[in-house]
Amino acid sequence: MLIDVHTHLDLLEKEKDLDEVINKEEVKVIISNGTGPKSNKRVLEIAKLYDKVKPALGMYPDKAVSLTDKEIDEEIKLIKKSNPVAIGEVGLDNFRVENIERQKEVLIKFINLAKELDIPIIVHSRKAEEETLKLLEENNAKKVIMHCFSGNKELTDKAIELNYYFTVPCSVTKNKTFRKLAKRIPLNKLLTETDAPYLSPREEPNEPAFIKDSIKKIAEIKQLTEEELEKIIFMNYQSIFLQ
Repeated sequence: MLIDVHTHLDLLEKEKDLDEVINKEEVKVIISNGTGPKSNKRVLEIAKLYDKVKPALGMYPDKAVSLTDKEIDEEIKLIKKSNPVAIGEVGLDNFRVENIERQKEVLIKFINLAKELDIPIIVHSRKAEEETLKLLEENNAKKVIMHCFSGNKELTDKAIELNYYFTVPCSVTKNKTFRKLAKRIPLNKLLTETDAPYLSPREEPNEPAFIKDSIKKIAEIKQLTEEELEKIIFMNYQSIFLQ
């Protein structure tokens, strides 16, 4: 019963056969995240083809700084009409994207959109963890899922205090930062993701079925059986996406 709440099937289809990837029986839910107008459109097309694929629609930080207000507002209108299960991927990036103030302006628009639609918001915060948490709190963000969060213990504790969820990627199998994150997160706030085709635990592009690698490592960290952990993650998925 594998749950992937953050993947990019529109990118993965360039690397692998989607029919084969999606139809693996052990994968129950795949939430494919859009990163801009073209990506969002393709995510919606894929979601219409497969029942287990759910669309999350958003605007990656690089698009936030390259598009005009008019273009972003038009995309928000389209997202409203599309009934996504989440807003994502959105957020702040101080690693590869410039103009953090513009990124913040756009993120606020998507925080407000997620609140208006009453759906989760899946948040990117690379090298901008503190600024991201501050902006989310100041704007009273609800149903927050921190994607690949790499903040220190203090920032992780702050996000836990704010009642946010966290997705642990498959690279937890070999990445010390994500192993620490998995250890710190309360069980009732833990979700799994791939960020496919990225962050693979194997020598090939990542895919939803590889979450089984994450489950094995996280179960070891949390001192649970794999079956117990899968059930907990499924309940967490239901708690934030289906209520």
